[in-house]
Amino acid sequence: MNKQILSIFVFCAFSYSTQAQEVKGGISDSMMQQIKQSYANTPTDKAIRNAIGNNDIRKLALNQDNLKGMDTHFSIKVSSKGITDQKSSGRCWLFTGLNVMRAKAIAKHNLGSFEFSQTYPFFFDQLEKANLFLQGIIDTSSKPMDDKMVEWLFRNPLSDGGTFTGVADIVSKYGLVPKDVMPETNSSENTSRMAGLIALKLREQGLQLRDLAAQGVKPAALEKTKTEMLSTIYRMLVLNLGVPPTEFTWTEYNAKGEPVSTETYTPLSFLKKYGDEKLIDNYVMLMNDPSREYYKCYEIDYDRHRYDGKNWTYVNLPIEDIKEMAISSLKDSTMMYFSCDVGKFLNSDRGLLDVKNYDYESLMGTSFGMNKKQRIQSFASGSSHAMTLMAVDLDKNGKPTKWMVENSWGPAAGYQGYLIMTDDWFNEYMFRLVVETKYASKKALEVLKQKPIRLPAWDPMFAEQFFFFASVFCSGTKDKRLRARTRKELRIFFRNSFLFSYQIPILFITFAANL
Repeated sequence: MNKQILSIFVFCAFSYSTQAQEVKGGISDSMMQQIKQSYANTPTDKAIRNAIGNNDIRKLALNQDNLKGMDTHFSIKVSSKGITDQKSSGRCWLFTGLNVMRAKAIAKHNLGSFEFSQTYPFFFDQLEKANLFLQGIIDTSSKPMDDKMVEWLFRNPLSDGGTFTGVADIVSKYGLVPKDVMPETNSSENTSRMAGLIALKLREQGLQLRDLAAQGVKPAALEKTKTEMLSTIYRMLVLNLGVPPTEFTWTEYNAKGEPVSTETYTPLSFLKKYGDEKLIDNYVMLMNDPSREYYKCYEIDYDRHRYDGKNWTYVNLPIEDIKEMAISSLKDSTMMYFSCDVGKFLNSDRGLLDVKNYDYESLMGTSFGMNKKQRIQSFASGSSHAMTLMAVDLDKNGKPTKWMVENSWGPAAGYQGYLIMTDDWFNEYMFRLVVETKYASKKALEVLKQKPIRLPAWDPMFAEQFFFFASVFCSGTKDKRLRARTRKELRIFFRNSFLFSYQIPILFITFAANL
């Protein structure tokens, strides 16, 4: 390098360094000295540092005063129909929705061991999401690549996550089949590889559609090309998940294991007999989001599982209003779709969600004082996992003291496959509940009639998949399979999902502040 150029470079670097030190807002030497005084290196400080340096923080923060015998009695409880296992997939929304229907089907028909196929609706969920993406690319083809919606689409071509809206969208259109008619495959239980390949193909196809549109190709021709592209996606899904049945013969067995009838069904006729045909119109999604105005109806743009489906619409209510409707449903022996921030204060060994499980404040010598609204606003908390709400325990005044959910992590996880949560935890980390309209309050139904306030597709409150994996990773679970799934899916998330630069700190906040 020329000596003169080198000298100029060194001078500029020195000047920049000097200026940077003088800029207000940085950590000066005097400020650093003041900061360092917070750690006095007392015997107590040293003992805590030594302990944390050699142990899991959660183990050290485990509140010994809260390890008394766990009360597993519930005054109102809907009988579980068996624990399911979503394995290494993000299909909690699908398992939860199907489990709600399963409970009703078993009770109505006196069935024995029974599950709806999760693979069948998942197949069409992935195909419909692929179409949603490709059609979205066509619709936005006149916009530049750095347009926010275009960018969001390419960051989110496909995922295995979802909400109850997805259950309604897919099942109402494609029906249901029993699990033994279309069982699980390795790819349905371990979705990341399949999802990564399909997402890669969809991005390629999306760019091709934009190029064709830029060349002036007519909408009809674009539609034809899109159909050809979806044929490729369909074949990939068949190779991974199997061929979805159009007609099948199935034998119904009663609770005693005795055959009752053998009939031939289509998926839609099976839905009519054993499922719920009113998934779209007969349910209300309730949300407790104190960061937004209560008694308002909200809609999430582009948050649907079909292009011709319905955007996710919910009623935002105070937590006490939601509890009343939940109790009404449980008193009538009806389970509900429920989602929460599952990783917060979860003692996975006991299957207990309790804000008193871990005493981080005593361990760290500071307070963690954000309320629910503040945690949402600062990306510290959000809905991460769906489960089936099945029980509540009421005190003598009719007020809830604890709740129970049926989980889909297998019978070895938590408390025999279930999770128990205190009412205090419910207040802080419950977010969504789906109830049948007959259990919804008049006020909630009136709010539902409002023209929804539309929120953008990238609203951070609804980055469900991210929050789930971050929460589980922080949960301290000893389930090696679940932790391996989490590590794998976090990599996929960063590669395939929407994550604008301003959202990157969410990951670290969620990991560090798992309170």
